[in-house]
Amino acid sequence: MKHILFQLTILLFFSGCIFQPPITVDNQVNVYVETEESPEVVDSSLQDLLVSDKAEKLLSLAHAQIGTPYVYGGSSFRGFDCSGFVSYVYRYGIGKNLPRTSRAQSEYTMRLERSQLVPGDIVFFDTAKKGYINHCGIYMGNGRFIHASSGKIKAVVISNIDKGFYKNRFRWGGRVI
Repeated sequence: MKHILFQLTILLFFSGCIFQPPITVDNQVNVYVETEESPEVVDSSLQDLLVSDKAEKLLSLAHAQIGTPYVYGGSSFRGFDCSGFVSYVYRYGIGKNLPRTSRAQSEYTMRLERSQLVPGDIVFFDTAKKGYINHCGIYMGNGRFIHASSGKIKAVVISNIDKGFYKNRFRWGGRVI
């Protein structure tokens, strides 16, 4: 803990006046998030709070879409499928055009292990366990990701990579360079 506080102090010292406070989903360290499992408190770590400007823009736009209905093939605020949601957030959040399908997005990005993920990265899943990517979302930090779910909720939701349905279906992360 002392090591993290020391690094944070050094970071604040060198960032001076250009430092902008990091964001979390609701500008709080602890927020209530309704997931597919159950509502619970998210305890964000210091590392996850120090998000880049790119991630801040992506997560802000993504969070604004929570509750938008799931629509197969959808890629607008009227309704999203998973890759349509990711494409929309990247296009309007940071001006980056991505391929349309989750499989194509997984091939377009730089592949990452679970431990390398930072907020704003894309996470890829094989939800059918058939050996290929068929679902994606945007990593938020602290094991959470936001995505357009075709499950029982059928909307843009926040879920946990490490629990429930997605625990054994995560394959890799991707970073757009």
